[in-house]
Amino acid sequence: MRIQQTLMGVGGLALSLMASSVMAQTLTQAEIDSLGNSLTPIGAEKAGNASGTIPAWTGGLPTDAGQSLPNNFLEDPFKGEQPEFVITAQNLEQYKANLTPGQIALFERYPETFRMPVYKSQRTVAFPQAVYDQVKATAGQAKLVNGGDGISNFAHGSFAFPIPKSGAEVVWNHNTRYRLNVHRWYMQAMPQTNGSFTLIKMEEEVGYPEQMSDVDASTMPNTLLFFKQRVNAPARLAGNVLLVHDSLDQLKEPRMAWVYNAGQRRVRRAPQVAYDGPGTASDGMRTSDNFSMYNGAPDRYDWTLVGKKEIYIPYNSGKLTEPGVQYADVLQAGHINPEYTRFELHRVWEVQGNVKQGQRHIYAQRNFFVDEDSWMISLADHYDGRGTLWRVGEGHLGFNYQQKIPGYALETLYDLLAGRYIALGMYTEENSAPQYDFDPSYNQFTPAALRASGVR
Repeated sequence: MRIQQTLMGVGGLALSLMASSVMAQTLTQAEIDSLGNSLTPIGAEKAGNASGTIPAWTGGLPTDAGQSLPNNFLEDPFKGEQPEFVITAQNLEQYKANLTPGQIALFERYPETFRMPVYKSQRTVAFPQAVYDQVKATAGQAKLVNGGDGISNFAHGSFAFPIPKSGAEVVWNHNTRYRLNVHRWYMQAMPQTNGSFTLIKMEEEVGYPEQMSDVDASTMPNTLLFFKQRVNAPARLAGNVLLVHDSLDQLKEPRMAWVYNAGQRRVRRAPQVAYDGPGTASDGMRTSDNFSMYNGAPDRYDWTLVGKKEIYIPYNSGKLTEPGVQYADVLQAGHINPEYTRFELHRVWEVQGNVKQGQRHIYAQRNFFVDEDSWMISLADHYDGRGTLWRVGEGHLGFNYQQKIPGYALETLYDLLAGRYIALGMYTEENSAPQYDFDPSYNQFTPAALRASGVR
């Protein structure tokens, strides 16, 4: 398999780098040896918790956990399961110890309708063996640079810091986590307070240098990914295209972004597509760095590692990836329909970001709750300049067990003050689930390609 061969090749490069520079090593040999033993191959605690409410990790879901369905959809392996209990505003007190401030605020904001069905915890996440081998081989090699604003000596296609020592390392684990080239179609919606919404139909292509046949990843060690996003509907927005080249050290090489405006038929640089610049077609309901729960350069924040907690997080969200589920049934006033959600108790790393002195961002503080098994941000609390909890993000984790790749079945960002929210990433009414057999070329991610991608 080309991806596996590429991973091993990059891993070999990383090994040579590590061998030539012992100073790059930041972990003890005992810590490295714990990967795949007391820890999972990517650094989570393998054992369950003392009460048994979190099980031990035993390898994740097998590739045959469910049936393949037409158009790249997969069967929900937990279909038919019933929740063990439901958290409501009425019984909230007994569960507060395992909830985030943002979750508690949602119960307080919508006491009559918001609830959390809690299911038996299932540690489903798994990655290809090549990823495990590379993490073990390169553990301790990656280094923070510029005080955590970037990383160096990163082995593409891996996890930079499987045993993190700082908040910045956890954030980088999320941003650099193992992913696959993907071509996907999905919706974005911003329901009004009365529940009415307009669907924004999006199309997205993502390529990673280590997985692209015409790219030599070793020649672009600072490149993280190539990203192209097109709006397909409604008609007033259709044909606008965004292109992003993301880097690992954005102080050394800042993010490069371009937009094609269908109305003007022009390609322009887009420096606003970063930090708290407005998200594409979002009606101001999210920032650029809210996408994928968090992305981009982390340099505007000081990151503090708060520690590990056991939290009820959205997980194994098969009801949100079942083909034919109607967006109108999921989207409702205030928040998505709880009937389509699934929460489980998992261990998360909490990281707090506070805007640095002399920097600015509309979110003065943000707290991330990062799933230990996937290194994906599961929940995110955002505070304004007055210290008021403003927006609450949920990343409803879905797992493609055939490709061994976790992702977001749906991302939501709730504005507690406005009583509105944005939902993005759902694809159950689209013609296809995300396509992971996508084999892009570099030429698809050039500014010149934008004109051909847009409507003229």
